[in-house]
Amino acid sequence: MKAVWNNTIIAESTDTVVVEGNHYFPKDAIVCEFFRPSATTSVCPWKGTASYYTLDVDGKENADAAWYYPETKSAADEIKGHIAFWKGVQLVD
Repeated sequence: MKAVWNNTIIAESTDTVVVEGNHYFPKDAIVCEFFRPSATTSVCPWKGTASYYTLDVDGKENADAAWYYPETKSAADEIKGHIAFWKGVQLVD
């Protein structure tokens, strides 16, 4: 599975975890140079508090387009250390 934004592969893995229709990529599958930490957070009642990354590819930004759970609740342990995408990021199998 590949995550593509701004015509660039930003993550690639054969080992994603699908939860609620979202592919979560292992952290070591992302291209770190395209990710900047964001101050944004959100709360899921069963997964925990999500943190976000802003994508920066070739001078274009996509604010809060990737999220992850630094600490998961026990029901979501399978996605700890994984990152998911939205906001125009395309997933290609």
